[in-house]
Amino acid sequence: MAAISLSVSTVKPLGDRVFIKVSASEEKTAGGILLPDTAKEKPQIGEVAQIGPGKRNDDGVRQECEVKVGDKVLYSKYAGTDIKLGSEEYVLLSEKDILAVVG
Repeated sequence: MAAISLSVSTVKPLGDRVFIKVSASEEKTAGGILLPDTAKEKPQIGEVAQIGPGKRNDDGVRQECEVKVGDKVLYSKYAGTDIKLGSEEYVLLSEKDILAVVG
């Protein structure tokens, strides 16, 4: 069986799915206490790395995604599929799971 090398440029989401690079989680609390890996919460902010062509509406016409590559977004906590490519962490999720674009 041949090994497949995946990178962000080789992964293209389908439909209205969005590929998001996860931001690093906090290492310390506001009081300066270092957090162990087991106590860290899953981050909910990331940067859009790839977007799909959009979902089809009732007429069969593609509806473009509202986000674009490079946008920082806030997404649902338990949404999507976690993917690790190299040392980077990504989430593949549906556009409806994106809650807001962070300015």
